[in-house]
Amino acid sequence: MATWDGFLLPVLQVLKDGETVQARDLQDRVADHVGLTPEQRDEVLDSGQLRYRNRIGWAVSSLARAGALTRPRRGSYTVTDVGRRLLAEHPERIDEVDLRQIPAYRDHVPARRANSSPVVPVTDDRSSSDLDPVEQIDAGIARLRAEVAAQLVERLRAATPDFLEQSVLDVLVAMGYGGVEQRARRIGGSGDGGVDGVIDQDPLGLARIYVQAKRYAADNIVGRPQVQGFVGALHGQQANQGVFITTSSFSREAMDYARSVNASVILIDGERFANLMIDRGVGVQAVQTYTIVKLDEDYFE
Repeated sequence: MATWDGFLLPVLQVLKDGETVQARDLQDRVADHVGLTPEQRDEVLDSGQLRYRNRIGWAVSSLARAGALTRPRRGSYTVTDVGRRLLAEHPERIDEVDLRQIPAYRDHVPARRANSSPVVPVTDDRSSSDLDPVEQIDAGIARLRAEVAAQLVERLRAATPDFLEQSVLDVLVAMGYGGVEQRARRIGGSGDGGVDGVIDQDPLGLARIYVQAKRYAADNIVGRPQVQGFVGALHGQQANQGVFITTSSFSREAMDYARSVNASVILIDGERFANLMIDRGVGVQAVQTYTIVKLDEDYFE
């Protein structure tokens, strides 16, 4: 069976006519297109997932990350002009090296948490065999995490503002804000006074954190005026603690302004918020756990 990038070309070939296809149906069509045998279709990973669905699914998500596929509706895919051009330029084979020529894919770099160990990426001139087994695992986990984070941001941008506001509160509560009673509520709407949610840090509500959530596309960067408006809303609430979260990013002016005001205002962009969701298990599920063992020298002494 082909590796995941061996399915890049077949996916585009199956979708080349512009049809919109559900993800599972697309996987079946690709398997038929490349002539997978019944035995190959029955191969199972340790996680219980069918190997061919995993590999084709990874190819589909990678093409979507490159902008070669788009999702016109939930769980469905169709080819884009980028995908048609990729197919025309590489009619015999497409691999990840070709995807890296596309800015949208090349710029998608796995995020590193502050407390994570260094991740050694597999680059064009360095095969996975050059890495020790632990480095290979670290690189794979980092890549999977980055893919899930990107999917989370994409889903949040496609969701309603109410859903994003609730997701923000869910993450902050999961981080321990709001106390054991989880005192958080959404107050978004036309009369929200410039804030979307509030978290009471004590039972009497004497210490509160106000929240603003903006569901923006990647190119709609939050600037200083929006952050100033949020700070004004905090003053209107006689509050000095706020969290401003966006599914896009913040301009340098916005970040400098947030650091300069008397109120404590934390800015969280889409990438960081997605990683907080993963860290706190909000919107994601753990599907597999791996244990790394080494020889216990003390046992043999």
